[in-house]
Amino acid sequence: MTDEVPVNATGQAATAPTGNGRKPKPRRQSIRPRGSLIAALDIGTSKICCFIARVAAEMPRVLGIGHQISRGVRNGTIVDIEAAGTSVCNAVHAAEEMAGETIEQVVANLSGGFFGSRIVKAEIGIAGREITDAEMQRVLEQGHLMREPGDRHVIHSVPVAFSIDDSRGIRDPRGMFGQRLGVNMHVVTASAAAVRNHGSAIGRSHLDIDALVVSPYAAGLSCLVEDEIALGVTVIDMGGGTTTIGVFFDGNLIHADYVPVGGCHVTNDIARGLSTPVAHAERMKALFGSAISSSTDERETIAVPQVGEEDEGHVNHVPKSLLVGIIAPRIEETFELVRNRLEASGFDKVAGRRVVLTGGACQLHGVREFAGLILDKQIRIGRPQRVTGLAEATGGPAFSTTVGLLHFALSERAEVVRGGSSPLQAPNWLFGRLGHWLRENF
Repeated sequence: MTDEVPVNATGQAATAPTGNGRKPKPRRQSIRPRGSLIAALDIGTSKICCFIARVAAEMPRVLGIGHQISRGVRNGTIVDIEAAGTSVCNAVHAAEEMAGETIEQVVANLSGGFFGSRIVKAEIGIAGREITDAEMQRVLEQGHLMREPGDRHVIHSVPVAFSIDDSRGIRDPRGMFGQRLGVNMHVVTASAAAVRNHGSAIGRSHLDIDALVVSPYAAGLSCLVEDEIALGVTVIDMGGGTTTIGVFFDGNLIHADYVPVGGCHVTNDIARGLSTPVAHAERMKALFGSAISSSTDERETIAVPQVGEEDEGHVNHVPKSLLVGIIAPRIEETFELVRNRLEASGFDKVAGRRVVLTGGACQLHGVREFAGLILDKQIRIGRPQRVTGLAEATGGPAFSTTVGLLHFALSERAEVVRGGSSPLQAPNWLFGRLGHWLRENF
């Protein structure tokens, strides 16, 4: 896996928002030439969306948008390469037609198939010498080269804190003295098969993958403000097939995870519970659905077409309370799973009491209030920020991840390792990239 390491060192480390210990640092200027094109591809369970944007002075300006119903994706992972590849191709083609441009590479997301992240520590001996860029490069290389099991692919690997001997939480150790220099690396890994499947589906549109980004990280880049990232916040991205979790603190993403439950599960519960087609179940969820009951639910009735009998006009009339009674348990289960994952990770308290909900499924009425009850935290709905050119229909929480991928592409020219790269060439190339990271972040 040594040939995979440079991808992660460049992709995440240079992109993560950083702070200086007292207040957040301003966002770094884009390293992409002004006027160049960037493209984001959000592969989700319910929709596949492509944004094409042009780099402007302050923020990306979206030129083309394409989104299609997702086929061949279940719980965030690709289960049918042919169907997923066709959906990707259609979404990309629509975005290219609208923008009047042709793209060759995209930044894509992973909303499922990745493992809960972990913090890995690497140390080197410095024998009492002053710490210079050379020692920083050595310890960062040591952290990036730590091996993972062969069935896993490192998606992100970012230094979150340094230590010298017994002193921890050091932001920049250069110029200091000690016996041992350590670094804590936040590592996010994914199933190697899931990564290859993504590459295959995207490759059918004759596109290269510029970088892979886990969905909660992209969502955080899109809808969080600097103070939240610095003080601590949990991002919960509620998609169609998965609900992903990202914890940000002190300018870095420090934890990422997901639960395989999302808005499509609510739709399927309605379809089964009311014996109605899935399309009608989705419509009822959007128009009448709520996670919290009200006093008028018993008096309101909803027309429910019966599965297999739509053409014959057979319709049942049920009280709205029955619909709410189907939706609420699934939403409760989702947030209980999220709460349990956060508590098990140990990062629940680190993130403080601030939670930002985003993703299409968070738009269901009552979800924000339900989340506050289950998680016992302050909740707000996150929408895409720092982007221009979006219509009202594409500026909501459902498109936070796609906009976050644009921000990732704007901040760092991440690369994927080509098939012919040699592991022996990686360290020399890595030193140059780590030097760039050090200059940009300190």
